[in-house]
Amino acid sequence: MIVKMDKYAFLVYHKEYDAFLERLRSLGVVHVKETKPTAGHDVIVKLTAENRRVTVQLEYLDGLLKAKTKVDDARQTAATEPAPDKKRLSPAESGKLLGQVEELRDRLDKNRASMLLAEKERDAISAWGDFSYDTLEKLREAGYAATFFTCPESHYDEAWERDCDIFVINRTQSAVHFIAITPSGAAPSIDADRAKMPLKDYRHIMAELEAGQKYAETLEAELLDIARNHYDSLKGVKTDIENETAWNNVLVQTDSRADDKLMFLEGWIPVDRTAEMETSLADAGYFCLKQEITDEDDIPVKLKNNRIARLFEPVTKLYSLPNYHEFDSTPLFAPFFMLFFGMCLCDGGYGLLLILITGYLKRKAGAGMRPILSLLQCFGVATLAVGIVTGSFFGVSLVNIEYFSSLKKYFVSSDSLMIISIMIGFFHVMFGKFVAACKIKAQRGMKHSLSAFAWIFLILAFAGILALPMMNVTLSPTVRHILYGIAALSALVAFLYNTPGKNVFLNFGSGLWATYNTASGLVGDVLSYIRLYAIGLTGGLLGGVFNTIAIDMTASINPFVRWLPMLLILLVGHALNIGLSMIGSLVHPLRLVYVEYYKNSEFEGGGNDYKPFKKS
Repeated sequence: MIVKMDKYAFLVYHKEYDAFLERLRSLGVVHVKETKPTAGHDVIVKLTAENRRVTVQLEYLDGLLKAKTKVDDARQTAATEPAPDKKRLSPAESGKLLGQVEELRDRLDKNRASMLLAEKERDAISAWGDFSYDTLEKLREAGYAATFFTCPESHYDEAWERDCDIFVINRTQSAVHFIAITPSGAAPSIDADRAKMPLKDYRHIMAELEAGQKYAETLEAELLDIARNHYDSLKGVKTDIENETAWNNVLVQTDSRADDKLMFLEGWIPVDRTAEMETSLADAGYFCLKQEITDEDDIPVKLKNNRIARLFEPVTKLYSLPNYHEFDSTPLFAPFFMLFFGMCLCDGGYGLLLILITGYLKRKAGAGMRPILSLLQCFGVATLAVGIVTGSFFGVSLVNIEYFSSLKKYFVSSDSLMIISIMIGFFHVMFGKFVAACKIKAQRGMKHSLSAFAWIFLILAFAGILALPMMNVTLSPTVRHILYGIAALSALVAFLYNTPGKNVFLNFGSGLWATYNTASGLVGDVLSYIRLYAIGLTGGLLGGVFNTIAIDMTASINPFVRWLPMLLILLVGHALNIGLSMIGSLVHPLRLVYVEYYKNSEFEGGGNDYKPFKKS
């Protein structure tokens, strides 16, 4: 559900305004109404840039800690969890430490660049072996010059050896590396490419690489030491910047009245917290006044759901928050989303595996990760349930196993699953239309929603008349007449009263247009749910294929060792199938919710997230 909000105005004497804001921040319930842009505010722009700077360094230090994680559990904890600061640094000291981190990283980047250059030089000279440039200098002093050449193997001409002394240094599959020794000043007449040689020999380059590696390890050790001992202080810098940014944002949204003697501010407060806020401000002698909410107000949205529905709020926010005047879609689509995921994955073994893995990971995961793992556990429960109903377990069809033959009639076949997918789609689309009608009733009144409800009854009546006989359900004449009566009455309302206040002819024209949109849209929307059957069937078939491959490919292997390659094929195959199926099982339910359901429920979105002014 969407938490109800009240709008309040605050009027404070300018000399008491800082104390008032401090009290308001300590309450942590007021979402300040933003009426002015902050993009061009110098202080906020500077703070934002500083916050970005600190965030970059904190992310690097956090990544450095994780990269140094050891296998041993005790050392793993020490490496991934930054130790509390022995002494919390002051803001000035933390700022200086931040500059030190940036300097160390800059030196590390420069060292890496020089090492990359040295590696290129090493690769260029490695084909020539380990030699010293001192030897070449002695040749020059003796009146000879050494020229380095390289050419394709097919292009090498042995006739070159008659003109000068040639020494082949290295032959690869495609090239020949050789040296031509000639008297100084006499250029060798060889049609080959002269090699670009580094200025340093192989030993010097390797020494540079070794020194660079040691220097990099020294710099990383310093950075790791800072991360382990002062991570909290640097994180405190980020928190202080965010608090200061929020404070300045409130100052920007404040208006001055009465020759700058009074400061005026507006904000939104959850209804259940208004009494607490009024009491606290009244005790301190501050004035606040509840205001009327207008249609132009952009009211912030705060979602409040039960423990299960709350897990699906990230799915809602991934698309858009509902606006304040409509329903919270989270608890409405949550059970359908679970069902859709289970039908797409559609394997009891995969569902059980998902439940066990997420249950194990939840014991070690942080507080921020546990809701995601709990959501995956819900998906695992739905998948297990669908897998039991369809009789699929790690790609094995239980229907074909003799032990379960007595239960064959209770399993849902693939043909039945396709029909069930369409029926679920029809129900989901109609549920969306019902939600849309309820929303119109809540926003505009009952008379404006009559047409929306009429279309629902009209569609359901015709669905009963046409679909039930196709399902071998015989309708008595009385029931058939009742359905025709409901359809006729609904059609009258839908065609003649779809827009209260307009004349009959305009309503009739609007009804004809709505008929076309409903008929064409309903068929396409419902057929879209066949993807639930198709994705589930594909995953089940692929799992069965891997089972068959594991059995057939190892049939000729000795039974005592056959289990190992069979196990490897099954592990790799089912891991691949689970990965691919998980992607489809997330993407396609999202599509059905965001497109089919949101369209039919007339979801508007665009809600502004509730962010109270409080100290981090």
